[in-house]
Amino acid sequence: SSDMHVIEAADGHEALAHCAADLPDIIVVDYGLPDIDTIELIRRIAAMPAPKRPQILICAIEFDVGLIMRAKRAGAQGYIHKPFDRNQLLGSFREMSAAA
Repeated sequence: SSDMHVIEAADGHEALAHCAADLPDIIVVDYGLPDIDTIELIRRIAAMPAPKRPQILICAIEFDVGLIMRAKRAGAQGYIHKPFDRNQLLGSFREMSAAA
């Protein structure tokens, strides 16, 4: 089933507040956050105490191997290229579930 509850954050600090209140199963992080370094945001989310680690997916306009490697070291599991549609996003979620 692809039923999911989606919460959107305007920036990194709002995302951290959402995660601190109720850590999601899957988090899609935009590379171009206006207020916090993306890698730092991933690190901070990955360090939050939780019974189950969230799956973190980074999205960016350009395919940047260095960025993807830094994001993975910080705690991200995957990458998706922007723009993406619902089917591509759900496919990425399925790939992460299969790898978990």
